[in-house]
Amino acid sequence: MSSTATDVVRLLTVKGETLAVAESLTGGLVAAEITSVAGASKVFRGSVTAYATELKAELLGVDAGLLAARGAVDAQVAAQMAAGVRKALGADWGIATTGVAGPDPQDGQPVGTVFVAVDGPGGAGSRSASGGKVEPLRLNGDRAEIRMESVRSVLALLLRELADEQIGNERAQDTERNGGF
Repeated sequence: MSSTATDVVRLLTVKGETLAVAESLTGGLVAAEITSVAGASKVFRGSVTAYATELKAELLGVDAGLLAARGAVDAQVAAQMAAGVRKALGADWGIATTGVAGPDPQDGQPVGTVFVAVDGPGGAGSRSASGGKVEPLRLNGDRAEIRMESVRSVLALLLRELADEQIGNERAQDTERNGGF
């Protein structure tokens, strides 16, 4: 288990929020990393491993036209996967991985092309990833290394978003206590 996964579970627990995961190239590794943390059951709603392209549309609500035009390895697909799993599983946060782990290119994308995404609760004054945030990655290594770095990267992205939201909430509370200054 990683310290990043532990920090994610801890922050979600403190905030009373939940998480859902959509995976393609990582094939369940993100969910396994999260559930390796004691107490994950308080925050983890579940995951969808949509390895086949058509399942991204059928299970996660990714636009079929987008998939037909760009393929599954695309920033917008990753964003829609994160939003779709969040909605489908009724979670506060959704994260997603899609990409090419190898050994062959896919959808015209070279091995090591990966997109990780997070979709979180939004609202006025929120610093979260409302509407989705995607991070493109260009990874080196063999198939296993690319998959593990994808897991690390999506959890790090989520942790940054959770921490940013926490800091934003603390600043807002501090401003209210200090009379708006």
